[in-house]
Amino acid sequence: MEDIRTIPSGVDSGLVSRLRHGDQRSLEECYREHGPLVRSYVGRFVRRDDVEDVVQQVFFELWRSRERIDPSRALLGFILGIARNRSIDHLRRQKGVVADVSVIRELVGGDGNDLIDRLTWASEVRSGLDSLGEDQREALELAYFGDFTQKEIADRLGVPIGTVKARMARGMRRLAERIEKGDLI
Repeated sequence: MEDIRTIPSGVDSGLVSRLRHGDQRSLEECYREHGPLVRSYVGRFVRRDDVEDVVQQVFFELWRSRERIDPSRALLGFILGIARNRSIDHLRRQKGVVADVSVIRELVGGDGNDLIDRLTWASEVRSGLDSLGEDQREALELAYFGDFTQKEIADRLGVPIGTVKARMARGMRRLAERIEKGDLI
């Protein structure tokens, strides 16, 4: 699984709008931005020799179905949904090829969308963290991604532990508010 800090924090709504309106350059931009992650995702399920073909199918279908993109949702989630479906289609067409059951389980997950949901959630969290002030973001990143205790964070930042607790509490409260409003992407 990709580290949450490497997941793009969301796509410019202008890109989504241009894509929906048929601007071919926006598809190229989308491919540059999301192609590596899509390639990595598809590569977990299909043979290395077939990855590029499936990725091309994903972006072709993105272009064909661009009117269905919901501008209020993460474009990355939409693209990964297409990638999941094209990967499954590709595996179904493989006659005589034995697929590792653990790979198939990971691809379809409990409800068929587990990995996509996790990646979309990671993108939303990254967007939320990016919207915080530097002090709040730094404290939360050290705690959750660096595995530091509040005391260790206070020592590292040279501030009282109460300050760390307040920054984390304000940051978490602000993230919760943004999640409830649905304005992270």
